Amino acid sequence: MRFTDCVFDLYGTLVDIRTDERSPALWRELAVWYARRGADWRPEELETAYFAAVRDKEKSLTVLRSDSHEAHPEIRLEEVFLELFRQKEVSAGMPLAVAAGERFRALSMDYIRLYPGAPELLARLRANGQRLWLLSNAQAIFTGYELRALGLEDKFDGVYLSSDYGVKKPDRRFFDVLLNERGIDPARAVMIGNDGLCDIAGAKAAGLATVYIRSNISPDEPLPEADWVLEEMDLDRVGDILSR
Repeated sequence: MRFTDCVFDLYGTLVDIRTDERSPALWRELAVWYARRGADWRPEELETAYFAAVRDKEKSLTVLRSDSHEAHPEIRLEEVFLELFRQKEVSAGMPLAVAAGERFRALSMDYIRLYPGAPELLARLRANGQRLWLLSNAQAIFTGYELRALGLEDKFDGVYLSSDYGVKKPDRRFFDVLLNERGIDPARAVMIGNDGLCDIAGAKAAGLATVYIRSNISPDEPLPEADWVLEEMDLDRVGDILSR
């Protein structure tokens, strides 16, 4: 049976990324950025205030794991960057908060790149007539720009980012948003991801078939009970599976 709908995770599945939010250079540069806009922070003070604001917004949430590369996916980080202006009694709107978030991401990133074969895989599936969806635990203020920079912005029929919905994988509600809004039959859909809990267990609970890829940034976990398990990154093989 050919799958009519292919649902992809992003980071660790199509995109390889490494960030360091504890880099002293990040906080020095971000403190300068804020100071130029009237918010006078010392670097160490800014770092402490940022993580305290994140914890405050997350305190009512359940954190499923601490070994994930996700950036606080259920909250909207632009609200944190806005709070950092407010704490210094600087009037700032959401556009400036978004700009702060974009600067933060650029400073914290060591690299971002597509895995080999990612564009070819998406083009192959599109040529098959299959619909492509992105369902990612991610921050919209980061991921929107990164999709454009990587040439992925127009590769999907729809993009669903957890920060926009206040819910993340493996929560069934996040999968149901996609399935219900787009009229997708779970029996004809497949989830492709690198996280056994968020991607595979979540998709199975929602009735989707699953393809698990162990990538360099997969969580340290046993191999999940996916329909197909790839113990290393091989997007050509994924294309063969999805094109059956």
